[in-house]
Amino acid sequence: MSTTAAAAAAEEFVRSAAALVTSTGEDHRVDIRSGHHRLAADEPASLGGADTATTPTGLLLSALGSCTAITLRMYAQRKQWPLETVRVHLGYEKGPDHTARITRRIDLVGELDEAQRARLLEIAERTPVSRAVSGGTPIMEEPAHHE
Repeated sequence: MSTTAAAAAAEEFVRSAAALVTSTGEDHRVDIRSGHHRLAADEPASLGGADTATTPTGLLLSALGSCTAITLRMYAQRKQWPLETVRVHLGYEKGPDHTARITRRIDLVGELDEAQRARLLEIAERTPVSRAVSGGTPIMEEPAHHE
């Protein structure tokens, strides 16, 4: 792809989130800045980390669960459905041959009928983070900046 074509393709995308992750020590802990929020990630001691923060996989599951709960809450509010609480239970499981999967159970608390519950579970499959994780969103490498 030519430079002009690449620039045109890049212009079609609008950035909706960004994060800066910095590793400065010999340990595995990283500092994360997303917008004006600060987070951290680390590995457990069993993997050489200091267990000072959640793991990167824990952050992935947190993002998926957060997006699911927020999207379902927004949808139920727009429809004026009596959704009281959304609980999203997630797990990351490793299988044979280095395969992996995410398990998700969604508990919907409130006086919802079966059609409303079914619709909310259908919506959960189409949240932005669900699509990014299950659809294999491409990761486009940008040139490194050397300081």
